[in-house]
Amino acid sequence: MLQFSKWKNPLLLLLGIGVSNLGAWIYLIALNLIVLDMTGSPLAVSILYILIPVATLCTNFWSGSFIDRLNKRNLMISLDLVRALFIFLLPLMDSLILIYICVFIINIASSVFGPTSMVYMTKLIPKTNRQRFNALRNFINSSGFILGPSIAGILFIIGSPSLAIQLNSVALCMSAMIIFLLPNLDLREEAVTPEKVSIKIIKNDWKEILKFSKSNRYIALVYVLFSIITVFMTGLDSLEAAFATRVLSLSESAYGFLVSVAGIGIIMGSLINALFANRFKTNILIGFGAIFTPVGYLIFAFSQNFTGASGGFFILTFALSFANIGFLTFYQNNVPVNIMGRFSSVLGMLEAILIVGFTAAVGIFAELLGIQLVYFIGSFAFLVLGFIMNLVVLDKSKKIHYHTDSSGDEGSTPV
Repeated sequence: MLQFSKWKNPLLLLLGIGVSNLGAWIYLIALNLIVLDMTGSPLAVSILYILIPVATLCTNFWSGSFIDRLNKRNLMISLDLVRALFIFLLPLMDSLILIYICVFIINIASSVFGPTSMVYMTKLIPKTNRQRFNALRNFINSSGFILGPSIAGILFIIGSPSLAIQLNSVALCMSAMIIFLLPNLDLREEAVTPEKVSIKIIKNDWKEILKFSKSNRYIALVYVLFSIITVFMTGLDSLEAAFATRVLSLSESAYGFLVSVAGIGIIMGSLINALFANRFKTNILIGFGAIFTPVGYLIFAFSQNFTGASGGFFILTFALSFANIGFLTFYQNNVPVNIMGRFSSVLGMLEAILIVGFTAAVGIFAELLGIQLVYFIGSFAFLVLGFIMNLVVLDKSKKIHYHTDSSGDEGSTPV
């Protein structure tokens, strides 16, 4: 049972995240329709998705240096307002180039917001509560995954995609207001004169992160392995719609229902983790997710009909929720909060590069060898990676990295 006095601020933060996440799904679907209506070109829509990792690559090499030196709450509020402004302007533009520029700026703000919010969460939530908080966060994000498209559909009926996008702008303003109500955790730690960020400072920050990674090889190894899991999932997901419609011959509505089944899997996994957070060890969560997520992909790869495909979708997203919660908790508990922004930004660049390369390779090989064969090979390689991850996280000599007691928890601030 959650004690309101202890969970007031975390629940407020979850509300802000939920409002922003729900709006993001509505914005994404509406923008796809607007660009498709303007151009009639699927390639023009695909460019919207390519801009996400490109923005990450352009941002991550410097953003961590700013995140770790600026006031986290104020930065989150500013980024929400910047995104709200540019999203509000999107429907007013009739030039595709201007839309791409606007979306690129929004993606840059989002790529900075992610690690900033992670640092703030880590400081706000005590170590003993992080696993349950991450489960609730996962639940809210997955609820947006299901509710967002439904709400977007209703808005399209009563209004237009442009209206849906501008309502997301309002949602981001609401998120900024909610974050404003949260405690300013950096007040006691800010220097009188903030250090000016320069090219030299950024280079030194990179050296510091590389030094930390060398002296904490296990933490870096788990982070990199989980990043590769994300790379595999992104590459396989890029074939998901084509596999469902062309290989399994499912209708678009049946595929839409498959996506809903995936959302239900994430929600159920997140709820189970929220209810039994104190009983699950972090390394077990990661190990379970790393094995059964690719098992879900393999079931989908071998499926012959909707029933088999939906079973695979449910298993992979259910298991993924365990993996995500376990990894986020591991990351928050093991990376010092004062370098967390730089750590995630530097290693996030590696992940973005791998995503672009692997996704492009998957698309090319799918054209040459066929969608089903490439999907099966990718899923099997993913399963091998899952076994490797289990060997790493279940190593008994590394148990200290998975303790969830509050001793030595310098990263959190009492709620």
